[in-house]
Amino acid sequence: MSDSHVLSEPAILYFGTPVVLISTMSADGTPNIAPISSVFWLGWRCIIGIGAASKTTENLNRTGECVLNLPSHNEVGAVDRLARTTGSNPVPASKHARGYVFEPDKFGLAGLTPVDSLTIGAPRARECPVHMEAVVAARHGISKDTPLLRGAINIFELRVQRVHVRPDLLLDGDPNRIDPDKWNPLIMSFQKFYGLSPEQIHSSKLADIPESAYRSPDVDRARTYPRAGI
Repeated sequence: MSDSHVLSEPAILYFGTPVVLISTMSADGTPNIAPISSVFWLGWRCIIGIGAASKTTENLNRTGECVLNLPSHNEVGAVDRLARTTGSNPVPASKHARGYVFEPDKFGLAGLTPVDSLTIGAPRARECPVHMEAVVAARHGISKDTPLLRGAINIFELRVQRVHVRPDLLLDGDPNRIDPDKWNPLIMSFQKFYGLSPEQIHSSKLADIPESAYRSPDVDRARTYPRAGI
């Protein structure tokens, strides 16, 4: 049977994941909040991937805690206002090359309101429909087999301690179940914003960065593998 597929080498493989606004506390006592989209859940554990040079990584390493704030499509404007900003000063070289700027008041810039958490020091973002207070259970490196990538990204395993949900998202008559028909997560696919519909819902500052800026040495490495059967 013939194959209608063609070989392709996308610089990034972000086929669509939920957006999370992760809030942490900086060493000077100010809250930081940053959008990420490399995330997935297993039970009450959350796995995130994040740049090693980011302020969020620095705060996670120091405090061992964070809040995972889940925006819906309604909060997409707040998320996009945070795009290409960092709480790190000076701006890390990798982010500076992509047009990031230092922003000391990221909650204020986004138009989000910090509210106290119950078990950790990092604040929640009131406007987001879901908040998850979490602590770091483990940290892992990736790309140890590729010198140019080694140490650039950290994987954090987070253990969720409290889940705060807006009541209108709950299944009728069950306070411990989210109704998926009521929850419309914000999705990032190839740097653009989507809900659960196929149409893009908001322009994205991240999409102004050429995808080629994220091209990994792994792309070239993949070319060295021989075809099956050869």
